[in-house]
Amino acid sequence: MRAIHNNPTLTLIGAGPGDPDLITLKGVKALKKAKVILYDALVHPELLNHASEDCIKMYVGKRSGAHGFKQKEINELIVKYAYLKGSVVRLKGGDPMVFGRAEEEIEHAEKFGIISQIIPGLSSSTSLPGQYGIHLTSRGVNESFWVVTGTTVNGKISPDFYLAAKSSATVVVLMGRKKLSLITEYYKEIGKGNMSIAVIQNGSLKSEKSAVGTINDIESRVIKNKVGTPAIIIIGEAVKRKSEDRITRNLHAKLN
Repeated sequence: MRAIHNNPTLTLIGAGPGDPDLITLKGVKALKKAKVILYDALVHPELLNHASEDCIKMYVGKRSGAHGFKQKEINELIVKYAYLKGSVVRLKGGDPMVFGRAEEEIEHAEKFGIISQIIPGLSSSTSLPGQYGIHLTSRGVNESFWVVTGTTVNGKISPDFYLAAKSSATVVVLMGRKKLSLITEYYKEIGKGNMSIAVIQNGSLKSEKSAVGTINDIESRVIKNKVGTPAIIIIGEAVKRKSEDRITRNLHAKLN
């Protein structure tokens, strides 16, 4: 590919957990200057309104069970537009450095002499619990929290989950809604069937659905409330068995 611009750049921006108001100010400024935006499935469409009318906006989302762009195709688009336009923005849900495959895109861009910069975003793993009144850490209860993926490259839950479950830490599972049965089965096996758990779909958005309970009853609650994907799972004593009414009150206060 012939280089039209001598100093092409790639900017990775974290869009936050869903609510378009939860992007950083630095992220908004970068979107306003963007010439090309390659955005993911979990990015709120209102964020694209920050870009100029002549900005190229291309959806490159990947969703489970639906046709989407392969990572190789996204990498190629980054190089293509970085050289054609001089710069390209990758707009990713949450924080690009938390299970966002940013490393692969940065390494590919560097092979073609493209300089990268990262504008962090609010990860759902740390921002959503607080919005619903759930403490990731609580004095006298726990001193840490683990964030693990529910879907690794081989489609399985992270091996770290089994270590985290045995600890006193709050465990946050991303992309793990389809592994809920496996998660509850393991907690029961290690004698933690009464552990508190919350499952929140589309957190921070008006389409939010949630279920709160214990390991023993969460699956029935999730079915009753029709909680689907994408969802975040929060497990631990720090959840404090908050009632669904409490989460609902926090949701309404946040959206109104």
